[in-house]
Amino acid sequence: MRTQRNDAWKRWALFVAVAASLCMLLWAGWTLLKGSRVIPVSSIQSDTAVTIGIPDAPSSIDIRTDDDPAIEQALLGNVYETLVSRGQDNSLAAGLAKQWEVSEDGLSYTFTLQSGLRFSNGHALDSSDVVWSLQQAVQQQYVGSEALDHLAEVANPDKDTVTITLSSPDPTLPRTLAGRAGIVYDEDASIDYARQALGSGPFTVSEFRQSVSIALRGNDSYWGQAPASSQITLRYFADESSMVEALRNGEIDMALPLSAATAQSLSEDPTLMVATGESLNKTTLVFNNDADSILSDSQMRQAIRYLVDTAVIAQSQADASRELGGPIGPLDPGYEDLTGLFPHDTDQGAALASYFGTSYYGGGLRFVVQQEYATLATTIASQIEQGGVPVNVEALAENDYQVRIDSRQFDLTLRTEDGDDSAAQYADPQSLSQYTDSQAQDQYKAAMAAPNDEEYQDGLRAFARTVSQDAASDWLYSCRTFVAAQPRLSGYATNMVDRWLPLSDIALS
Repeated sequence: MRTQRNDAWKRWALFVAVAASLCMLLWAGWTLLKGSRVIPVSSIQSDTAVTIGIPDAPSSIDIRTDDDPAIEQALLGNVYETLVSRGQDNSLAAGLAKQWEVSEDGLSYTFTLQSGLRFSNGHALDSSDVVWSLQQAVQQQYVGSEALDHLAEVANPDKDTVTITLSSPDPTLPRTLAGRAGIVYDEDASIDYARQALGSGPFTVSEFRQSVSIALRGNDSYWGQAPASSQITLRYFADESSMVEALRNGEIDMALPLSAATAQSLSEDPTLMVATGESLNKTTLVFNNDADSILSDSQMRQAIRYLVDTAVIAQSQADASRELGGPIGPLDPGYEDLTGLFPHDTDQGAALASYFGTSYYGGGLRFVVQQEYATLATTIASQIEQGGVPVNVEALAENDYQVRIDSRQFDLTLRTEDGDDSAAQYADPQSLSQYTDSQAQDQYKAAMAAPNDEEYQDGLRAFARTVSQDAASDWLYSCRTFVAAQPRLSGYATNMVDRWLPLSDIALS
């Protein structure tokens, strides 16, 4: 009897369990149909996935051989790491190397690696990988390897130390090693770099869809702090308007970089956040220093600089961050505020220009620009004309503009110059301005041969001051970057996002 009762109880218990399970399944199905979540949000971590909209999709992700800036923007610092890194103010910081030292003569650099470094496949990363990567960059002529011309020898006395010997001093070496030339690769990796990636960064590439998206996942083997989001997708758009529409519709969480006009429009949308940052780009009024140009005379160039009110221009341009007074921007090494050299002074400018007489100008200064700069060119022309100098503005389509520039048929033009080394053109007589000055060239050469960073930056400041005092051109303003995001998104950078996009701290709250 005991056995029969036990069997009965067991059958009853089984019935209850099955019935309860069926009820749970029915309830779960009903709640799903009603739109409720059975599983708490936190347990599936749905908010750890972020989608970022970007224009200009790369055709591959081979950061070694494809010079498309979009690859660098997506992968540098996120998937691939460099010996040295950059901060948000473009200053140098520890990367895979936690510190470095340079000899007094500037010919030897010693880098000490972080501890516990690993690639995303779990392989250990040590000094031998650094040596091999630098050798490969030079031998295979990877993108950026031309900046390693001074390299004489690379060695690893132990697994945590790398020594680099130069044939002549190069104070830009640490900055070079914060770019593509400083990426450390796994010698044992066997992948199709055009479609796959293997680095030591906080993310891995889980999927690359050409011209569509790059999907990144958190690197489980990462040696540093885990990223705030487990998945970030970079979604590429053919144009800015479709990217903005996707942001408004909630299809993406952030859009960048934006034009100033679009950023202004989005700032009026209460459902979005718009943030600005500093760019390395600079908008410059370029002077033609050719011998047959009116502006080959330094006094005439100085007159123009007094007549152009750069402060007013910087305040009126939506993409302007701050007024400039020289060829080096606020995020560039060697920056010094030189805006005081030529304060706006119409009387002073007119006095300098009057020396030449009205017949000297012929039909007026030839101010040739692309159509996008037409309004700004008209503003500048009116300021110059207040000093008695006639100006003829021509706004041309891109192809026609380039023909005029190539044939040197201009006195003034407007350009937005890219990068943190754009000042170098004023030491190059073959550049757009064709500015030539032996003192400036000697100062630049001395800066580039400095044995350490301090002397390098001091040398750049001296060079920039000479070039500015001689009015080689008129540097109007440094540019801003613009990003727009959903209010719940945090941890994103704003400076230089048109070139680099650190993703580790980005997360939805």
